Amino acid sequence: MRIEALGLLAVSAFLGAAGLLAQDYPLPSGSISIKFPDDSPVLFSGTLTDQSRATQRGAALAIDLRLSMLLRNVGAYRQIHGVTLRVVSQEVTVGGKGSVTYPSLHVGPGESFPVRIEMQLMRPTLAAGGPLVEVSLDGVLFQDLSFYGPDRLNSKRTMTAEELEARRDRQYFKSILARGGAGGLQSAVVESLARQSERPRLDVRVLRNGPAAASAAGPASEHEAKFAFLQFPDSPVAPVEGSARIAGNEARAPRVQVLNRSNRTVKYVELGWLVSDQAGRQYLAASLPASADGAAILPSQTTPVLQDTALRFSRGGQPVNIGGMTGFVSQVEFGNGDMWVPSRQSLENAALLRVLAPSAEEQRLTDLYRRNGMNALVEDLKKY
Repeated sequence: MRIEALGLLAVSAFLGAAGLLAQDYPLPSGSISIKFPDDSPVLFSGTLTDQSRATQRGAALAIDLRLSMLLRNVGAYRQIHGVTLRVVSQEVTVGGKGSVTYPSLHVGPGESFPVRIEMQLMRPTLAAGGPLVEVSLDGVLFQDLSFYGPDRLNSKRTMTAEELEARRDRQYFKSILARGGAGGLQSAVVESLARQSERPRLDVRVLRNGPAAASAAGPASEHEAKFAFLQFPDSPVAPVEGSARIAGNEARAPRVQVLNRSNRTVKYVELGWLVSDQAGRQYLAASLPASADGAAILPSQTTPVLQDTALRFSRGGQPVNIGGMTGFVSQVEFGNGDMWVPSRQSLENAALLRVLAPSAEEQRLTDLYRRNGMNALVEDLKKY
C-alpha cells in the first residue's frame, strides 16, 4: 500500500502567509507524505494527532514536527521487535532529515502500535514542489532477527544490537523473579530506578576541525592522554592502545587500535568512551565507531581507528575538565551480520551499569512497574 498526500496548493498558500507574517502556523492538510512499499510488513493505520507547526526564517522554513500515528503488523506469522522510520524535509539541507527508532517492541501479526515523531527540520522556502515532510520506512526487525527494509540508516545493525541488549536485560529480571520471587524482583527494579535517576550525565558537543578549548580555570596546554581500557573476557574484539589530544574540557582526534581476537571476520566495532573529571567522577562521553562500513577486520588483525573529531564536555553549563579516559567494546558486528554485545555480568563486573543508559527493555520494564505495579510487571515477564 502506498499512502501519499500532497496538497501543493495549500502548501504554496501557507508559505506565502508565513513569509508575510513571520509567525508560526500549523502545517496545512496534505503537507506530510507517508510512504510505505507495496510489500511492507507494516502499514500506516491512520494519523492520531498532528500538532506540527512551521515558521519562516529568512530563506528557510523551520518545521516543528509533532506527529502521532498508528502502524499495523500486517504479516501473517512474525512478531515485530523494532521499527525505524526515516523523516525528510530536504535531503541536502543541514537539519533537513532525521529518524526515529522504536526498539523493544512485541507486536504480533494483526496488532497495531502507536509511534510518535517529534523533531525539528529545516527546508529551503524555494525547494522544489512536493510535501513539506516525507515519512518512510527504513527497517523492520522481527523476533527471529530477520530484517526488512532499505537500511539506508544502518538500522538493521542498530536495532539488532538493541534487541540483543533487550533480551539480555529481560532475562536478567526473569532470572531474579525465578530465584527470589516478587520480593527479589521488586528490589532489583527499585535498584534500577535509583540507578537511572542518579546516573551522572554530561553535555557533549561534537566539533569538527575546531581549535582546542580552554578549561573554566583559564587556558590549558594541550597534551596527549592515553586511554585506559576495560576488557571483557568474551568480547571478540579488544582495544589494545589509544590516545587523544586533551585541552581543558575538550578531547580531540581520538586514535584507538583494536584487535580481532576471534576466528571470524568482523565488519563493524563500536567503542564506549568514558571520561573522568578532576575529582575522579566518571561519565559516559560518547560511542565511537571503531571501523568503517565495508572495512573488514580479519582474525588476529589489529586495525587503527582515527577520528577527526573534537568533543567538548560540560555539565550544568560549566566546563568539565578531563582527568582521564576509558574505553570499552560496546558492540561487534561480524561479516555475516551476527552481533555481539556485552553480557550483564560483564557490565556489572566493570561497574558500568551506574554510568550507562539502561537498555530500552530495562527502561520499559521499570516504567511498567512504576506505572502499573508489581503484578503487571510479573505478568509481562511471563509473556515472553
